[in-house]
Amino acid sequence: MFALATTSIAWLITAIVLVGWIVYAALNMRSARAEIGSEIELAANRKPYLDDEELEGKRLELVQVLGVLMLIVIVIGLPAYWIFEPARMAGAERAQEELFVDWGSSLFASTEDGGFNCAGCHGGMNGVGGVAPFNVTDPLTGEVSAVNWIAPAVNTIFYRFDESEVRFILVYGRPFSPMSPWGLEGGGPMNFQQIDTLITYMRSIQIPRENCGPGEEDPLTCPTGHLPASIQGDIDTLARQAVADGTYASYGEALYNLDLASGAYSCARCHTQGWSWGEPGVAGQGAFGWNLTGGSTNSTFANESDMINFIKQGSQFGARYGIQGQGSGRMPGFGNMLTDQQIQAIVEYVRSL
Repeated sequence: MFALATTSIAWLITAIVLVGWIVYAALNMRSARAEIGSEIELAANRKPYLDDEELEGKRLELVQVLGVLMLIVIVIGLPAYWIFEPARMAGAERAQEELFVDWGSSLFASTEDGGFNCAGCHGGMNGVGGVAPFNVTDPLTGEVSAVNWIAPAVNTIFYRFDESEVRFILVYGRPFSPMSPWGLEGGGPMNFQQIDTLITYMRSIQIPRENCGPGEEDPLTCPTGHLPASIQGDIDTLARQAVADGTYASYGEALYNLDLASGAYSCARCHTQGWSWGEPGVAGQGAFGWNLTGGSTNSTFANESDMINFIKQGSQFGARYGIQGQGSGRMPGFGNMLTDQQIQAIVEYVRSL
């Protein structure tokens, strides 16, 4: 708002100065017309001018006053500009951010509202997770089935991925899922600017984080903040209830399979075939993510602590992990979403497969 106010004041001052020059030019031209054709009588070097007494009296004082006033404007104006410039720039950035959010929301909206239907699959404009119609093909029989694919929440996407990874997903999509490519490079309809505004909108709907560190002013993306304790508690309650009613044998197994934070995002989504459309196969045998069974995780991560760190941080593109592993960026990080106890339980379950 400050940026908009200062811009308006600047335009007003510019308009006043411009009008003043126009008036001055008009008056000067009008007074000059009387001299046309009478240069001898009215030539500038022959016209009588003010005498010394008048020049060195009120007129000199007037010029001095005007000079002092201009000096005051400079002395006060320049420091004031320096003082308010950071706030003006911050205001301009906020205004630009708000504009991008508005543009991004129009892209995120459902088809009937003129958008690209992100909201239609991901649970409305708040991105809480939803379902998307999709056709899956049985790799053995070739039979095609229509299913309702459980679409993940995007109001926690920056808990799990950084901006470059989110951009990659948007541009190139998720193969073998309803998430199609949306960027021009991936064959989709959106240019770089549209993808940028869409990312800005998704950042604006993130669940605010708790316990952000010093200097981390944005609770939507602060690096050290975590999912609100109340939501982490809901996850804990849901998992323990699933163990108590016999749905799962252990706390870790329940966390592996259940929708995290009611956002349809669990380990099983990527590592258990069929989970995404409600027909889960053998737990951990792989789908979008690699096979976790047969001791593969134990051979990849000789130390349990290495695997815990990997799950917390996710797969960083090009970075090494475990024993001769190199990150692709596809594995999200859960360190900001789950508690250390919850991640420990998941690791113990996965290493038992």
